[in-house]
Amino acid sequence: MSHRVDPEDRAVLDAWHAVGFLETTGPAATRTRLLGVALTIRRAACGTIQVLAEGRDTPLPVAERHGCLWTSLGTPPATPLAIPEADEPDRRLVCCGSIDVHASGLRVVENFLDMAHFPFVHTNILGAEPQTEVSRYHAEWRRDVDEVWATDCRFHQPRAALSAAAGQDTGYIYRVASPFVTLLYKTCPNDALRPDVIALFVQPTQPERCRAHPVMFLIDDISAQADLIQFQQKIFLQDRIILENQRPRLLPLDARAEIPTRADSLSVAYRRWLKEKRVRYGATGAASGG
Repeated sequence: MSHRVDPEDRAVLDAWHAVGFLETTGPAATRTRLLGVALTIRRAACGTIQVLAEGRDTPLPVAERHGCLWTSLGTPPATPLAIPEADEPDRRLVCCGSIDVHASGLRVVENFLDMAHFPFVHTNILGAEPQTEVSRYHAEWRRDVDEVWATDCRFHQPRAALSAAAGQDTGYIYRVASPFVTLLYKTCPNDALRPDVIALFVQPTQPERCRAHPVMFLIDDISAQADLIQFQQKIFLQDRIILENQRPRLLPLDARAEIPTRADSLSVAYRRWLKEKRVRYGATGAASGG
């Protein structure tokens, strides 16, 4: 069965997708996959990057933003998503390495949106027993920008960030900008007024496989870059164990497939949004692969 995206899956085809980090895109040709299509990435001597797709004569559109190389198999917006905080001069850009996951990219995004697993998967970092309850928060589909947001999220975290000196009640705002792009804005230990921003750019390579590209925009002038990367990778690799054991690997969009709780209202909003946008790639009913 083909792993290629359905031509009718416009919300996925016409989106920008991160396919790697700019800092690791050199002159040698590199190969990757996007939506089942083989890509070849080359950086010319002048610095220009070209992305070629198997079976196409003309290069794909490209953009360089947020430390990543972006491309699209369809007709994307003029630029990838805007993250205003990324332009603040005192923020650090931290590209945390690409990680392959044997799970649908939609599953990876949904896991990123889930606070209930913090005490059990990220024990003594993002959560700890007995403080396991997810307080009521507000999830909505903001139709004016066609994004899913969750606000008023709070969770007690033993170590919310590498720079955190003690446990804290952490405030979260979640934003889903496109089916495979999500961000969170969380209380910064070093600035009471401005949040840290953590983005997860997911590259769907096959319906049941993806590459995750985590990127952070931090207010932290103390921590070593390598330590920041290691801290975030540790958290993501804890998630990967759970994600790769979930069944089905595809994300079910039928409301009856998996029973949600009150803590899952953001997940419910995300799935409804995907269903209304007729997203198929990585969802139940799409082509699957082993």
